[in-house]
Amino acid sequence: VLAMTFGAYIAIPLPGTQVPVTLQALFVILAGVLLGPLPGAAAMASYVALGAAGAPVFSMGGAGLPWLMGPTGGYLLAMPAAAFVAGHIAGRDRRDLRLLMGLTAGMAVIYVGGVSQLWLLTRQSLGALVALAVLPFVFGDVMKILVAFVLVRSVRVKSPGR
Repeated sequence: VLAMTFGAYIAIPLPGTQVPVTLQALFVILAGVLLGPLPGAAAMASYVALGAAGAPVFSMGGAGLPWLMGPTGGYLLAMPAAAFVAGHIAGRDRRDLRLLMGLTAGMAVIYVGGVSQLWLLTRQSLGALVALAVLPFVFGDVMKILVAFVLVRSVRVKSPGR
């Protein structure tokens, strides 16, 4: 939760969108893969609940239920599910492809949450929403997936003979 809060405060506004680039997504997928699906999801649910209760833990010090109902709320509300999916798919068996698939699927869940909430708020077409809520973030999020992949591989204990 603390790492998520720090990740939220590293926020870079992007032109044309109300959603800044942060390190939150990196910590979401790491939580799922390193802690496991249920503890990772619980950590992310705790983070969202803390922010909903008014603690300034969201990007740029945002907090409260109105923040969760705004343009960034869908991404935030999807974070517990994203951590669960990342951890569930990645598993603990040390296979690189499975790890990469888990990290990528977790990131995709965040996008689905963001696009869904923006659709509820704006009723724009799917193409317009993807252009607004996904495309500006893809390059950075691919980099976050790769960083997470390297970090997880470096902390997982290798069994003899592997």
